[in-house]
Amino acid sequence: MKVRCFFWGLCCRNILSLINFIFLLFIVSFLWLQLHVGSLKSQSLDQKLERKYNNVAVNIGKVGSALNSTVTSPPLVLEHVKQAIKKINTDQLIINSYKYGPLSSGNPVIVIQVHNRYQYLSALIRSLQQTKGIEKVLVIFSHDLFDREINQLIQKISFCKVTQIFYPHSIQLHPDTFPGQDPNDCPRDMKKEEALVKGCNNAHYPDRYGHFREASYTQAKHHWWWKMNYVFDGLEVTRNHTGPFLFLEEDHFVFPDILHVLNLMELKNKDCSTCNILCLGNYAKSFNFPAKGNQVEVTKWLSSKHNMGMVINRSLWTQIKMCAKDFCTFDDYNWDWTLQHVSFSCLPSPLNVMVTVSSRVLHIGECGVHHKGKDCSSERVVKRAESILSAARRYLFPTSLSLHQGLKRTLRVPKGNGGWGDIRDHKLCLQQADKNYTLISPR
Repeated sequence: MKVRCFFWGLCCRNILSLINFIFLLFIVSFLWLQLHVGSLKSQSLDQKLERKYNNVAVNIGKVGSALNSTVTSPPLVLEHVKQAIKKINTDQLIINSYKYGPLSSGNPVIVIQVHNRYQYLSALIRSLQQTKGIEKVLVIFSHDLFDREINQLIQKISFCKVTQIFYPHSIQLHPDTFPGQDPNDCPRDMKKEEALVKGCNNAHYPDRYGHFREASYTQAKHHWWWKMNYVFDGLEVTRNHTGPFLFLEEDHFVFPDILHVLNLMELKNKDCSTCNILCLGNYAKSFNFPAKGNQVEVTKWLSSKHNMGMVINRSLWTQIKMCAKDFCTFDDYNWDWTLQHVSFSCLPSPLNVMVTVSSRVLHIGECGVHHKGKDCSSERVVKRAESILSAARRYLFPTSLSLHQGLKRTLRVPKGNGGWGDIRDHKLCLQQADKNYTLISPR
């Protein structure tokens, strides 16, 4: 009898344990299912938003392709595109966010200024795809031209989070009114006295060399300044972001370890009390990666040498933005030369840069606003960049960086190159930094 009770008790305990196990398994399965369904719902929502973004961009891109000849574009089409750009800038949708999650506070943001050079941009995107750690990055493409092919190229990106923003005051959207080239604007080389007699729009405002504005030259500086203000202070995903902002242009080509080197430079920057800007690119004709692949140097920031692959943090941007008047009224149509002026005239101290000796960014755009070379083959320069990368590949991803003092030079206070004497440009520029600033026509 005692034996039977013993076995019966043992059996009961086993049954209770089995019931407890089944109950626990049910709870775990239920919770897993809830989380999984929630994730699928979230993913489905993100995919719907992404499809919505792509559909808007592609459909408007069809309209945008008709705007390549902006002078003959119907006003109604232009108005539709303006509204679409306004909506995209307002919605601020991020594609691939369902794959890679939200932007973390310390992760880099890459901002690329884009005009119309598809082949160069395509090469840059391919180089970004090979970059280690790119899946953690948000890449922002900032456009001053709405182009169907370029939009489609960007929307095919699947290796990182992507968003597009569009400069709303482009020549494309204002083909015959300011900030575009108004038919009643003064011709570039007209004398001021003649312009005053003619009564053209900007007769009172030639540049320091006596020339009147050309919209095709002023746009890049306007776009750069708008982009900076919008990314740091207007775009919801980045306006409170504390990580580094890496600035590139459509005709750049990056190396696979650029983010790795950026991380090492940020760590090394703690040992450099005078450094307030980082730079991952330079314009050297050749690079000695075996000997200098892990070297960075500290020197005074020079716009013609250190404007490629710049890294600006929020504290420096705050200082630059406080110098909006100096930036917006300096008579030079180049954003980088103007920043050089701001460095001397307004910042608490001139910019000191930590720059890679062996560049992690290459300039492949041999032809553009400033350069009209005989051989503008994008294929040739891209192959050259890939050849440089191939030779350097085994020396990439250094474990640490060696800090060196660059040449100590005395820099002259820059003299403006002109092209930025029109008061309308000053006011539009200031309006980007202060939304309460009223844009008033000079007439």
